[in-house]
Amino acid sequence: MARILIVDDSPSQLMSIRRIVEKLGHDALTAEDGAAGVEAAKREVPDLVLMDVVMPNLNGFQATRSITREPTTRHIPVILVTTKDQDTDRVWGMRQGAKAYITKPFSEAELAAVIAQYVGGSAA
Repeated sequence: MARILIVDDSPSQLMSIRRIVEKLGHDALTAEDGAAGVEAAKREVPDLVLMDVVMPNLNGFQATRSITREPTTRHIPVILVTTKDQDTDRVWGMRQGAKAYITKPFSEAELAAVIAQYVGGSAA
């Protein structure tokens, strides 16, 4: 069982992703914006971060860059989960240190497969 941090400013998205993460048998931690996500990653040191991009205070690209460049959190894989579906967004996200990029809407199986790739376990 892994500890997964979900960072999204949409309460419905947070709840939906949390449900999937918990259904897979993992513990879900949440943060409502990029700045809170960076702080939670430093404080909790989760096994994986699922990061939205379009958020107030600190967007997901900035938060991902912060997490992946900070010595205490750089080992944590960050998966961007976003509505931004342009190739340039995908390239930029990966350049910030993300390990994978999923566009919304996504299927439960797609999210489960990416989670399993980075923290083990089976895909739903």
